[in-house]
Amino acid sequence: MPVDNPEIIQSAGLAVDLHADGGRRKSVSKAGIEHAIATAQRRPSEYDDVPTEDELHGPTALRRVPAKIPLSVYTVAFVELCERFSYYGTQIVYSNFVNHALPLPAPDGPPGSHHNTGAGGGTSQGISGALGQGPQAANGINTFNTFWVYCVPLLGAWVADEHWGRYKTICVSIGIAILGHIILVISAIPPVITNEKACYAVFIIGVIIMGLGTGGFKPNISPLVVEQIDIERAYVKTLPSGERVIVDPIITQSRIYHYFYLFINIGALVGQIGMVYAEKYVGFWLSFLLPTVAFLTTPAIMWWGRKRYQQRPPAGSTVTKAFRVLFYGMKGRWSFNPFTMWKRVHNGSLWEGAMPSNIPPSQRPNWMTFDDAWVLEVRRGFAACAVFAWYPLYWLAYGQLTNNFTAQAGTMKLGGVPNDVVNNLDPLALVIFIPICDSFLYPGLRKMGFQFTAIKKITVGFWTAAAAMIWAAVVQYYIYKTSPCGYDANNCYNDDGSVNPAPINVWAQTGCYVLIAFSEIFASITSLEYAYSKAPKNMRSLVQAVALFTNAISAAIAEALNPLAGDPLLIWNYGVFAVASFIGGCIFIVQFWSLDQEEDQLNLLPEGHVIAQKDIEEVSISEEPAPTTIPEKF
Repeated sequence: MPVDNPEIIQSAGLAVDLHADGGRRKSVSKAGIEHAIATAQRRPSEYDDVPTEDELHGPTALRRVPAKIPLSVYTVAFVELCERFSYYGTQIVYSNFVNHALPLPAPDGPPGSHHNTGAGGGTSQGISGALGQGPQAANGINTFNTFWVYCVPLLGAWVADEHWGRYKTICVSIGIAILGHIILVISAIPPVITNEKACYAVFIIGVIIMGLGTGGFKPNISPLVVEQIDIERAYVKTLPSGERVIVDPIITQSRIYHYFYLFINIGALVGQIGMVYAEKYVGFWLSFLLPTVAFLTTPAIMWWGRKRYQQRPPAGSTVTKAFRVLFYGMKGRWSFNPFTMWKRVHNGSLWEGAMPSNIPPSQRPNWMTFDDAWVLEVRRGFAACAVFAWYPLYWLAYGQLTNNFTAQAGTMKLGGVPNDVVNNLDPLALVIFIPICDSFLYPGLRKMGFQFTAIKKITVGFWTAAAAMIWAAVVQYYIYKTSPCGYDANNCYNDDGSVNPAPINVWAQTGCYVLIAFSEIFASITSLEYAYSKAPKNMRSLVQAVALFTNAISAAIAEALNPLAGDPLLIWNYGVFAVASFIGGCIFIVQFWSLDQEEDQLNLLPEGHVIAQKDIEEVSISEEPAPTTIPEKF
């Protein structure tokens, strides 16, 4: 397709003029422009039937339905299943690996234990271990791992959005993660695990390399799975029965992400159960080998999908351009007085002032190669990032799932169950309740006329996480009250090295895990949906990475609060996180209530177009772009 014609480029939503050089027009034939034009030309005819306000919210509002989900979505979800098998399985094993020491050599250790592999054996209280650094060190390593894994996505998203594209970035990340897994296996083989210093060094190297692979993978797989559905805006469709319905991309994305999260938790469930039993009865080497084998299946799937997956090309310098738009709009609004600056930023004109149609052609910077609609998409993306600012308070509570909950279980009566298998109640609850929410709860609420929007879901997720922390604090109170060692319950051992537990059955933790599972459905899944639906198309990986980065911020805060993660302060530990999550939810709903009222307006914004600077040999704006209507609250 020739793209050196200004009229064709104008049809894609861009008003640009290609300068002549020596009387000859230079060609702009880069992939980014071709993709913008192709997207504009292949929009389905259904988009012509955009729902009216009455059809959306009036007394005769139409029923909203999801679109059909193709096979490619499930193959991408399976790749994520294998990666989450790896991440959650290894993360849960890290706690025992670092916390507890190798079992004593026979015949002094618990029956069935293996000093050379770290296996805890078959006794009811036999717990596996390797490094013997204690619960605070274990919590610190897990917190560092979380921080690292959720910082790297910023790099992975930048590489994908600007240079490689999501598909290539995912493939390279899988290769890095497999290498990290192999190193973890080496750290757990008998000649290495019995040498504490060597084991520690190899283990940390494996954790770092695995985190690099996981971090490059995570921000790109979530957008890729939904991009297999080519529906960007709601439209009205007539069913064979004659009923007119709204095919809603947000409901479609919600359904995809719910089942995507279901795949995640099937992977987590299989990984955590398989790995902890391998750790307890065989050793850590087998435990680390299982996800390595699972991960080795993913290159074949990615190869299968290389020509089947819908892939957006990298967009070049659009991330830089988005920040330029923000700073351009901020001209004249900066102030050392926070109140004055807040008023200037929120007077409704920031983004309007950065629209090309509102700037005389002679005053437009040469980087302003986009239309008004793209400015609104950028505004929406920054609004989504603001929503994620409160998420660290939620992740503080959620992080107890793989850190302190596992240590807490180790101080209770296990009855032969590995202490780190109990938290599989979380993915099990998710596998059960995700289909129930998607098929019954959400449609039922829509039928009743209640729009359970993203902002409302996230708020409920915060409050549910707070309830889980209260449950954990109550359990911890009774552990201290009944443990033979009182407030030193984490260091209470028998002569053979097995744990002397509090007389409380470990399944008393069930409520913690079920409540955390519900909080994930409302807060964690919704963060994936929100990051995807509110980001500009060519910045989806970056906005997804910002959402993930809130985990890293949470991990840094948790590292500072690590002294609370040991005896005798664990009741305070859970209490602090309960209060933080509850108050965070309250502030969140108040701050973003007005944004919640704009939900449909934001989702119905037209697609914007932008030409990255690297795609232009010589471009200047010469015609007024077609103005885009700004919703009143913008």
